[in-house]
Amino acid sequence: MKFTAEQIAGILMGDVVGNPNAEVSKLSKIEEGTEGSLTFLANPKYKQYIYSTKASITIVNKSFEPEDDIETTLIKVEDAYLAFSKILEYYNSVKLNKVGVEQPSFIAESSFYGDNVYVGAFSYIGENVRIGDNVKIFPNSYIGDNTVIGDNTIIFSGAKIYSETVIGKNCVINSGAIIGADGFGYAPNEDGGYNKVPQTGNVIIEDFVDVGATTTIDRATLGSTIIRTGVKLDNQIQIAHNVEIGKNTVIAAQTGIAGSTKIGENCQIGGQVGIAGHIVIGNNVKVQAQSGIARKVKDNEVLQGSPAITLSDYNKSYVHFKNLPKIVKNINDLEKNKWE
Repeated sequence: MKFTAEQIAGILMGDVVGNPNAEVSKLSKIEEGTEGSLTFLANPKYKQYIYSTKASITIVNKSFEPEDDIETTLIKVEDAYLAFSKILEYYNSVKLNKVGVEQPSFIAESSFYGDNVYVGAFSYIGENVRIGDNVKIFPNSYIGDNTVIGDNTIIFSGAKIYSETVIGKNCVINSGAIIGADGFGYAPNEDGGYNKVPQTGNVIIEDFVDVGATTTIDRATLGSTIIRTGVKLDNQIQIAHNVEIGKNTVIAAQTGIAGSTKIGENCQIGGQVGIAGHIVIGNNVKVQAQSGIARKVKDNEVLQGSPAITLSDYNKSYVHFKNLPKIVKNINDLEKNKWE
């Protein structure tokens, strides 16, 4: 895909300074710019590179005035960083704008899909599946029976969506994600073994949810595991059966959430956090990385540690913790002097 400076300026409502016919077909950092690439300058720390960059086009703030000769064509906008983000979004939408059903793939006769849908090769779509308009399902994906997928959702290669799952509009399910696998339910028996408890519920993912690569969301034992609107999940997260995650909560990689826990809205949860089952976490909670949560958490708490305590208490405790060798030495010296 090639774009001229004039076309890009039209998208961004910017002004061209230089060659309006300069063409680009790729994106680059300003310090790594090459001929045919588009870059941007927003941080003054990188200003020096605009005089040496080989990028064909550079997006800059309207306030920028060169102090030396430059070769790159400029596009001046109100906010270079925001404008470049807009171009990234536009570029990505064009790149992903595939349409049609590739072969070989399987779509059950009882299933339905809307307009402008893309189904990649070697994908499987089961019975009674309902797929909305503009949905993109990339190769080697599995969509189980009775699944519903809303408009404009993207399912990347190798994702596995088990039966009865409901996915809303404008969602992104990344490669390797598994949604709707059985929850971890076993009951001990008299022989010392375990009997599997049937997992008869489903997973509901509302609108504008992103699910990271190889993240797993288990189906409910009864009822639904629910991911509310606007939730953003990083890679390699485990969400157990009957968990509910509130609107606009973000969770970083390698976090594990045990069964039947309810997490509120607008929470921020760091990487490698462990959350016990059957607890409630309030709204606007912030949890630092590698913390362990084993109790009910009120709204607006900020936690760290394992078991987690308030961030303020943690920082105060850490001051003493790092001084423990010195404190122990002092105590030992006192004990020694006591008996001398």
